[in-house]
Order: sequence, then C-alpha cells, then structure tokens
Amino acid sequence: MEYFADNYDVIVIGAGHAGIEAGLASARLGCKTAVFTINLDWIGNMPCNPSIGGTSKGHLVREIDALGGEMGKAADRYSIQSRMLNLGKGPAVHSLRAQIDRREYSKGMKHTLELQENLDVKQAEIVDIFRNGDGLWRLKTKLEALYISKAVIIATGTFLGGRVYIGDVSYESGPDGMFPATELSKALKKLNIPLRRFKTGTPSRVNRRSVDFSKTEVQEGDEHTVPFSFETKTPPQNKVCCHITYTNEKTKEIILANLHRSPMYSGKIEGKGPRYCPSFEDKIVRFSDKQRHQLFIEPCGIETEELYLQGLSSSLPEDVQIAFIHTIPGLENAKVMRTAYAIEYDCVDPTALKATLEFNGFDGLYGAGQFNGSSGYEEAAAQGLVAGINAALKIKGKAPLVLDRGGSYIGTLIDDLVTKGCSDPYRMMTGRSEYRLVLRQDNADVRLTPTGYEIGLISEERYRRFLKKQEAVRAERNRIENTSVAPTEALRRALEECETAPITKSCRIIDLLRRPRVTYEVLKEADVTRPNLPDDVLQQVEIAVKYEGYIAKQEQQIKEMRRLESKKIPENLDYSSLKGLRLEAVEKLSKIRPENLGQAGRISGVNPADVTALNIILESL
Repeated sequence: MEYFADNYDVIVIGAGHAGIEAGLASARLGCKTAVFTINLDWIGNMPCNPSIGGTSKGHLVREIDALGGEMGKAADRYSIQSRMLNLGKGPAVHSLRAQIDRREYSKGMKHTLELQENLDVKQAEIVDIFRNGDGLWRLKTKLEALYISKAVIIATGTFLGGRVYIGDVSYESGPDGMFPATELSKALKKLNIPLRRFKTGTPSRVNRRSVDFSKTEVQEGDEHTVPFSFETKTPPQNKVCCHITYTNEKTKEIILANLHRSPMYSGKIEGKGPRYCPSFEDKIVRFSDKQRHQLFIEPCGIETEELYLQGLSSSLPEDVQIAFIHTIPGLENAKVMRTAYAIEYDCVDPTALKATLEFNGFDGLYGAGQFNGSSGYEEAAAQGLVAGINAALKIKGKAPLVLDRGGSYIGTLIDDLVTKGCSDPYRMMTGRSEYRLVLRQDNADVRLTPTGYEIGLISEERYRRFLKKQEAVRAERNRIENTSVAPTEALRRALEECETAPITKSCRIIDLLRRPRVTYEVLKEADVTRPNLPDDVLQQVEIAVKYEGYIAKQEQQIKEMRRLESKKIPENLDYSSLKGLRLEAVEKLSKIRPENLGQAGRISGVNPADVTALNIILESL
C-alpha cells in the first residue's frame, strides 16, 4: 500500500558522478536534499575506465573543483597513478589524467554523501514521477513510498531501460550486473519527455597473475605529479604502473571471422554508440588498413588483481572475446574475470533542456549526465554540479547559473548539448571550444572560483587564498616587466641551448620569456631577484606572457559572443508569427527555444540571415 514518506526541496535520482555532484551542491546550498540509488554500495561507481581526467576531461574536473564541486578532491585522494597529457603541445591542450582506485573512490564518495548536512542517501528504485496541480513533484518507489519535492534531478546514467548485449545473449541490466531502472522510463514517457536509445560498452577485465608483462611496455606516472583540486596541498603519489601492448593481424582475423555474431552488426542493438570511443570490432572495420591497435593495461585498484584493457571494448560473444584476447602479446594466457559487454539505455534529447539543465515546460525538473546524452564521468559530474546548483538557486528564488562558452568547458559542454543536440553519446574534446587558449586547465580557478564563491560553494578561507594567489601573479608580472638581466656567460649558454640568440646588453625578463623556448627554468640562474613563488603562479605568468597576442584576440571574440548573448529572447516568443524567418529556422527555434541571440545563431538550421532578421525583430519588441 502506498504511503507518504517525506518532503524534500530537491530529489536526485541516481548516485553516479552526476548524482553525487547534484546532491552535494544542493545540500551545501542549504536545501533539504535526497539522493536515491538502486544500490548504496555502487555510489560513484566506475563501470568503464578506472580513471578520471584525460584530454579536455581534465579541464572539466579542474572547473568542477573551481566552482566548489567534489570530483577533483576525491580523484586526488584515490589516485594511484597520475600523468599530464599532451605536454609536447601547447598549454591549451595540457590535460591531467589519473588512474583511480575505483572501489576506494566509490567507498569514499558514499561516505562523503553520508556525512553531508541536509542530505539523505536512500537505496530505492524510483518507479513513477508525476506532478499534481500544486506544482510539486511526486516520486514513488518500488516499495510504494511516496516522496514530494519542489525540484527533481534525473541522473540515471545507463540504468534507464538498460539492456546488456554479449553476442547472442541479451538481458535487462544496468552496468556491472546491477538491476536496471525499467519503470521510470515508462513514467517519463507518460510525461512526454523525448527519450531515445543510446549505447555504450566496456572491455573485459583480466587477472594480473595471468598477464606476462615482459611482453608489454611499461608506462610510468609523472615524476612530479599535479593534483586536480586547487585545495589539495600534497600532490598524489604514483603507486602503480600501467602497461602498453598491441593487437595484431591474428586478432583482426578472429574478429572479422565472427563479425556476424556481433549484436552491433546483426542489428540487435538499435541504440547509437559513442563516435569517439567505438567498440574494438567497430575499430577493426572502420580502420581496416591498420595492422595493429594500441591497448593500455590499467590496474583497477591497489587491493585487487583486476586489470582493465583500455581500447578493447566489445559486444562479441564471450568465446570470441577470449580467443582474440589470447592473440595479444602479454595476454596469451590471460584469465578473464569480467566479460566485455555493450549496454543500451534510454536518455533524453538534450535540446528539450534549458542552459540551466531544467526541462522546457517542466518547472523544477532537471536532467544531468548520461541521461542528457553525454558520455564520461567528467561530463556527468559537470552537469550534475550545474543542475544541483540551479535547482537550489530556483528554490531560493535566486537568479540561475548559466555558464557560457567563453568562460568554461562546462559552458561549452552544456551549450553544445542543449543547442546543437547530439546524435550519439557526446564526448568533450578541446576541439569543441572556440576559445581553448583562454579556457586552460591551469586558469580554471581564475575563471570560476569567484562564481563558486558568489554562489556559496567556495568558503571564505579558500577565496582569500585564491585572491592571495592572484595578487602574487600580478606582482610577478609587474616585476618581470620592470626587471632586467645582464648578458652573463651562464645566460648566453642557457639561451643557446634553447636555440635562441644571446643578448648583448641588459634585457627585460618579460622580453626573454616571450621567446618560444625560454622558460622560467631556463632563466633561474640569471634571474637573481625572483621571489620564491609556487609553480602554479609562475606557470600562469609565463603562459600569459608567451601567448599574450593570441589570448587578447580570443578575449575580443568572447566579448563579441557575449554581446550577442546579452540580447535576450522572450521565453514565450511565437516564432511562427514572425516575418523574415525561414520555415526551417522557425521550426528549430520553436523546438529549442534559445534564451538569447548568441545561442540562436549556434542552432543547426538557423543561418546568419535568420539571426539578423531575429535581431531586428527583437529590437522592435
């Protein structure tokens, strides 16, 4: 029999990476919050890669931390190997990536939720969601408990209508053998929420004792590690090694001979898979000219012998998986502990959402994470944080948080989803941002900490430390502009090693730093007046000096973008009644309902002439 259980300000459905950030943000902003999960022991689970960060994803984690989120601090606590990627390229694409002890991360995140004031964590499956005339949301569990909430955040990951595929075998399931959420899909469809099917997958796990590492390449962590969180004082330690191996022609032969047994190629899987993280059989077909593919063998934790085979995601039958794994150097006798699988699930068309991640036409209902059509733990956490903040701000009667493309990768991610939509699981990449030289991981605190402080997620103490760091950056910039070094023999040798011309008379430090290969490290002996400053302060000064012209150009482009974004569009504007707009533009604008002129211009099917016409119409209103 149905019974009333409790009232909340905010209810979060799901306790993956999106649900964690949403619940913590809402509770920390003073809202009575509940987070529901199908299994308490799987909070913050990593059903795929046991890692956090990577190209562009490291940027997202830094931004989450700068706003006051939890992922960066947790990743630092449970990191077992840390590497900064793309150091051979410019600073815009430098990205931190860490191997994580997945079970310790999950356990730690569960405890963080349990300790949080204003937050209840509950193991229950939500099977129905609806709203009565009072505007409040009602959620019913499988055990017929009824909860009432002012706002709801759906962060169901891949559980919603989840179905696993391994060859000819198919069954309803969430990731890692968990129960799926089947009834909630039906409830959302009754609300006319636009759902569709996506697909993702994960590789096999093998036992470390069965791997011959002498046939693989060792991949060490960085000698000097860097934390994700601006609050972490002691950099993480490297505790494990990863390894690299390669597939071969025999691997390819086995897969091609069994392609007809893949549910992806037989038509059993209807959902669209991730373009930039395809299954291994898909890679073999799409890149048929490649003789081999690189694989990474990555530990899943300290207290486990499970190893993750990154790059070997598959939905082929178990016997085929074992056969092709045994063709790979080092894995000839590998014992498979978990079989790779594909999982198909329901998610929403994200163009049904506003930039706040609230649904158009559903007051107080938000979406976050893979439910919104994205992929990746970092993308999920970023959306969860924004959804949690906005749900709390709405309840408090405050203005919403909308991050734009010029200020963060989070803003780019959300704008891409709600404005352009996605036909396959969306993955963040540095190439998606027009302003990536400004949106670097090293300056995420500069861009977003003031916002986190204003919202209320950054403490007074942390904000004072941030201001002190910024003052140190300004003082150091002033010093190098007004300090010169003499042409000593040591400086001459240092400059020649950088393949740059020596100086013949005193030269300002800032002018030397502007040279491509000259760094603070190169100048350390000549620059005798340099104060003892942290590496992150010197890094920000050096990057700002070297890329000054390019940064100024991008900042001007951001200024123009924000000028267009300042031209707001009335929420209930009837586009069909406007003259001067093409029919396709009317259709797209009516569906997505952009909040401003800048967003309207980024909608596929809305051309510059439509934007000009819309601008004229807005000025006449």
